[in-house]
Parts: sequence; C-alpha cells; structure tokens
Amino acid sequence: MAIDGAVITLFLLDKEPTGRIKGSMEGRPGVVYKIPRTLADNCNDLKYLQQSGVYFLMGTDKDDNASIYIGQGGIRKNGLGVLSRAVEAHQSIDYWTEAIIITTSDDSFGPTEISFLENKFCNMAKKGNRYKVTNNVEPTIGNISEEKECVLEEFISYIKMIIGTMGYKIFDPIGKSTKTKEDKLITTLKGYKAYGKRTNDGFMVFKGSEVVQEKTASCPNYVIRNRDKYKSKIKNGKLIEDILFSSPSAAATFVHFASANGLLVWKRVSDGMTLGEIEKALEEKVLNS
Repeated sequence: MAIDGAVITLFLLDKEPTGRIKGSMEGRPGVVYKIPRTLADNCNDLKYLQQSGVYFLMGTDKDDNASIYIGQGGIRKNGLGVLSRAVEAHQSIDYWTEAIIITTSDDSFGPTEISFLENKFCNMAKKGNRYKVTNNVEPTIGNISEEKECVLEEFISYIKMIIGTMGYKIFDPIGKSTKTKEDKLITTLKGYKAYGKRTNDGFMVFKGSEVVQEKTASCPNYVIRNRDKYKSKIKNGKLIEDILFSSPSAAATFVHFASANGLLVWKRVSDGMTLGEIEKALEEKVLNS
C-alpha cells in the first residue's frame, strides 16, 4: 500500500536540539530556521537569512502569556536580510527567546508575496489562539493574482508542517476535538458545573463552565495565580471561552478554587465513571489485547 507522506529534514547547525535548526521539505523551496535569541548574532554567514522573508519572535511575556510577534524583512543595504531586520527592529521586545525565520532556497518571493505571507501567518496565529499576537497593526495583505495566491497557499501548507515538526503548534487551534456525550466529562461542587475533556495538548475546560467564586483557606498559590491569569475569561462565574490546562488536576483546582484530584473529580457524563476509572479500564484493555 502506498504511503501518502512527506519527507521533512531538520538540520542541527550546532549539533544540539536547543541550538539553531534548519528545516526543509524534500522537493520544496521553503526553508525554515529556528534561531535562539542568544545565537542570533552567529548567523551572518547563513545565506538564506540574507534574503527576504517572514519572521516570528516568540517567548513568554511578563504576565506568563505565550506571545508572538510576526513581521517581515527584505534585503538591506548592508547585505543582510530578514534576520537582521527582526533583531534590529525589535530590540525593545524583551520577551522573545526564539525566532522562526521563513524564506526560500531560491529567493523567489518579492515584497508582494512576503506581505501576503506575513498577513496570512498573523491571522492564522490569532485564529489558533495558542499565542498572544503582539502586533499592534494587522499586516497589509498586498495585491496578488489568483494564480500566485494558489502557489502561496500551498507554500503555507507545507511550511506549517515544517514548523510543527520543529515542535511549534502556532496555527493549530487548542483542543479542537469533538465534545461527544461519550467522552465529555463533568465536575460539580457547591452547585457549580464545569465540563471538560482530555486533548492531545492537556485538559480542556469548555466555554460556559461554572467556576467556584470563593477560594478555600488552603487554596494553593499556583491556583490563585491561575485565577488571576485567566480572570478576563470569566464573566458572572462562567468561562467565556475554552481554557487549556496541563493536566486534569490543574483544571479541577482552577474550577474548584481549591486543591483537587482530577482523576477523581472529573466524571464521564454518560455513566458517571471517574476519569481515573476510565483510564484504568483503557490500560487493562490495552494489556489484554
């Protein structure tokens, strides 16, 4: 049976996974670089970074929000290109720790194409809602032909794959899995009801869930910090959008405003089984198969 796959190459320029990485796809002109901020001044000899391209500056801001700035850069009078533009123009952005640079191996994109890509990536990142997009102004999309747009949309599709292979889910909406009756979970306390579900990214508490308003005397400090972090997502005691947590217990403590064991307090709506019982049954099924 033929496999409909893709070959992506990740080249570790510094022989370290935490160093500079070049990503590419077999038979495609797109090139993606991951550059740690501390190594940005070691890249002047990389020819592809002397071309035009789009850049992402990523990190965590002072409020512990995963943040991203998306911009573009062209070839400059000093012979440098997109990386130089990113570093020099945004020294005031103190949160960024890594840059993603997107360019081509044949320098085939001009200002119009780069503007289109900048606009599309910016809007895709906003839609994904994994990062706080810090652009003050939405990039101009430019005026391109239908034929060129088709080419660029294909370019975007495999650039997303390369970036995802590098470990970044910038454009994938958080926890967008079906909320079916069979796997939807509920936790209740003091008349409050919250609904959630495990996802590939962690544990999602759904929009509309009710959360306890008063913390317990023994409420852990990290729970209080989480409530403060997400206070803009709570209105009249209900979540106004989905929130992703690292684990069922982190989600449960947030909802209950107190210490809680997520494996015990989250229960399946359809039959009342706890999350711990559900997962134990799944483990036994795997072991006995």
